[in-house]
Amino acid sequence: MLEGKKIVLGVCGSIAAYKSAFLVRLLVKAGAEVQVVMTPGAVQFITPLTLATLSKKPVLVDYFEPATGEWNNHVDLGLWADMMIIAPATANTLAKMAKGLCDNLLTAVYLSARCPVYIAPAMDLDMWKHGATLQNVDQLKSYGNLFIQPGYGELASGLVGEGRMAEPEEIVNYLSEEMKKALPLNGQNALVTAGPTYEAIDPVRFLGNHSSGKMGFAIADELARLGADVTLISGPSAQQSRRQSIKRVNVTSAAQMLDACRQYFSDAQICVMSAAVADYTPVTVADQKIKKQADGFTIELKKTTDILKVLGTDKRPGQLLVGFALETNEEEKNAEDKLQKKNLDFIVLNSLNDAGAGFKTDTNKITIIDRDLRKTSFELKTKEEVAADICQKIIELIKG
Repeated sequence: MLEGKKIVLGVCGSIAAYKSAFLVRLLVKAGAEVQVVMTPGAVQFITPLTLATLSKKPVLVDYFEPATGEWNNHVDLGLWADMMIIAPATANTLAKMAKGLCDNLLTAVYLSARCPVYIAPAMDLDMWKHGATLQNVDQLKSYGNLFIQPGYGELASGLVGEGRMAEPEEIVNYLSEEMKKALPLNGQNALVTAGPTYEAIDPVRFLGNHSSGKMGFAIADELARLGADVTLISGPSAQQSRRQSIKRVNVTSAAQMLDACRQYFSDAQICVMSAAVADYTPVTVADQKIKKQADGFTIELKKTTDILKVLGTDKRPGQLLVGFALETNEEEKNAEDKLQKKNLDFIVLNSLNDAGAGFKTDTNKITIIDRDLRKTSFELKTKEEVAADICQKIIELIKG
C-alpha cells in the first residue's frame, strides 16, 4: 500500500527517536520515498546522518542550510507529501501543532501540509494523561489528524504505563490499513489464475504452451493495488508478484489448478481466470523416460476438466467471473460463445493475429465483451495498462 508514496517523516526530541531509524528503513523497504524533517531537539537523540543514510535523502532541520544558504521551503514540502507522519511526537510538538505555532521547520511543514497527517505520540505517563495534552490531542483530532495510539509498558522514567511510541512495524501496518480503506476494492477477495499448465508425458517431457503468465501476474498486482486480498494460482512461470500481500499458490497440471481453484473459489468475490490451461492431457504417464525407438510415436490424450465451466456452474450470486479468449479465427463469435456457455460476467478477447498481442510479449491488445454483448476495444498497451483497464471494468460491475 505504501509503494511509490511520498512521505514526510517528522522526528521530535524524544528518547523514542531511535525507533525512527527502524521506521525509515521499513517505509523505504515498502517502496515509499521518505523525507525526514527533524526538530532541533531531535538531533540530540539521533543523528541526521543515520536517518539520511537510511532514507537516501538529506535530513532537513532548519529553514536555511548554513553551509549553502539554501532555503528549505516548507510550503513545497507540505504540497509534495502524500502523507505526513510525526513519530515520535512529543508533548511540546503536540502543543505547538494544536495552537498553530511554527517556530521550527517541522511545525511549519505541518501547517502547510494538505495530505493526511498521522501522529505517533511518545512521552511519559503523566505527561500523556495530563489534561493539557489530552485537550491538545482532541484539538488535533478535530483538525482531521489521525493518532497512532501509544503503547503500554516500561517508560524511560522507570514508570510503567501508557506513553511508549508504537513500534515501527505497528505504524507501517496502521498506515497500510488506513490507505487500504480508501481503495475501491477494499474488503474484496480476488482469485486470479496465471501461466500455463504442464501435462506430464513421462518424468522428463510434458505437453505445454507458450504462456509466460505476465498478463495474469499484472492483473493480480493491479487488483492488490486497488485494495483486494488476492490469491494467485500460477502454473509454471518465472514471473514474480510485485505486491507482497498476494498469496501465491503454485501448481503444475490442469488437474492441480482445478483443485486449487475449487479450494479458493467459494471465498472469492472476484475471479479472473487468465491461465492458459491445457485442453488435453495424456491418458497414461510413463514412470520412466520414454526412449527413442521407432520413427513414429503416438500419445493418447483425454480432455482435461474445463475449469472455467466448473466455476461458472458453481458461481453464486454476487460473484464476478472473468474469462479470457485467445483466438486465431472468428475471434468475436468464439469469444461470445465462451462467454455465454461458461456463465461469465465478461470475457477478455485477444487475437494472435494482432501484432504485439498474445504469449510472452510485454504488450496486449484486447476487447472486453460483457454479458449484454457490449464490446469495448482498446489499443495496443503494456500488460500493466491492460490489467488496469480490466480492473476498471471489474470496479464498474461491482459498483453497478
